[in-house]
Amino acid sequence: MKIKNIMSENVVSIDKNLNICDCLRMMYKDNLSRIPVTSTNENNKKVLVGIISEKDIADKLGSAKYGNMAPSHFHVSTVMVKDLITVDEDDDVTDVAKVLIDKNIGAIPVLSDGEMVGIVTKSDFIYLCKAKAYEKISVKDIMTTDIISISADDRLIHARKVIMDSKIGRLLLTEDNELAGIITSKDIAKAFVSFRKHTPDKYQASQIKELIAGDYMSTNVETISQDATIPQLADAMIETGYNGYPVVDYDDQIIGIVTQSDLLKLIYEIETQ
Repeated sequence: MKIKNIMSENVVSIDKNLNICDCLRMMYKDNLSRIPVTSTNENNKKVLVGIISEKDIADKLGSAKYGNMAPSHFHVSTVMVKDLITVDEDDDVTDVAKVLIDKNIGAIPVLSDGEMVGIVTKSDFIYLCKAKAYEKISVKDIMTTDIISISADDRLIHARKVIMDSKIGRLLLTEDNELAGIITSKDIAKAFVSFRKHTPDKYQASQIKELIAGDYMSTNVETISQDATIPQLADAMIETGYNGYPVVDYDDQIIGIVTQSDLLKLIYEIETQ
């Protein structure tokens, strides 16, 4: 199967000269985690120049390097990844899956004759998991048991650092050794934008250290059973739009986490057998 058969053709893109607030608004509106970045050339044509993700925004806005710079001064071009990875519309889905896995990225622009004609994300692969070949595989077979978590009382800048260092998109938060919530890169980016908007410049360097992760987490965390089949997991992800679930055992204890990355690795393994 070619990647053009599963890619999204209606690509939402953003101009490199817009600011981070504009970008986040687009992400919230269209429920996107990343957006291709374009520039208008001398022929008044949009040209692909980069890609920006919620994780990139959280990284830059929480960095001491950028001090107390206001969000409105952060242009997309400052934050975007310029070293683009792209694929051709006629590339095989397994080859593209391998690129996503090897590069640990969530999306790739799809080109035809050098022009962007679509974008493919990890979520576009999920429908493949509804096939019969996946019915005998359960969540416990592919979940990650090495759970990365922090306390809900930890600082937001610590949550940001753990997410960046661990190269993950979400982080479990605990209170008294119990799951209290979950925080994502988008939650962190949104929190930093709000902080920089409402905190006077001279206080930002000191007060950013007082932001607490638990104040920005989602508390209604949905879990999935270790015995759920892969098609059931795929259905849950498609229905909710969530790209990861904590996994529980028979006593409702968290024993792992399963993400779109885990599914993508399984897809590659099965489709290349």
